[in-house]
Amino acid sequence: MQDVLCIKRRDNIKAKGRNKNETATQNAQRRGQHSFLIEILRCPGVNQDKLTTELKFDKATTARAVKQLEEAGYIERVLDVEDRRSYQLYPIQKGLEFYPILIQLLDRSHQRLTHHLTTQETDQLFTLLRKMNPMDDK
Repeated sequence: MQDVLCIKRRDNIKAKGRNKNETATQNAQRRGQHSFLIEILRCPGVNQDKLTTELKFDKATTARAVKQLEEAGYIERVLDVEDRRSYQLYPIQKGLEFYPILIQLLDRSHQRLTHHLTTQETDQLFTLLRKMNPMDDK
């Protein structure tokens, strides 16, 4: 009986750890904001116009995603010194801490999508995807 209780406790502890990561993931991924967060993490100080252009979204979508990321505590907007009408976007601690989790989740997603492909087919797929979207070659 005690062994069963120990196993249940261990499983509950593991589930709580997963739930914490899943909750953080849901905060950034639920609304499709991961692309925005990754770009801000890769290019701290990018402004919304450049973000819109780089990611090929419309301005309203970018504004919504930036607002949600800011409200969730992943980024901050800082008034651009050179252009007072523009804001520069910077990741803050929560965003920096979430980055490795996000990359891990995206890697897992790639693995799920390509698990039935050979190594050569996977390489060919990523080569074709890069060709279709050359901005990823930064």
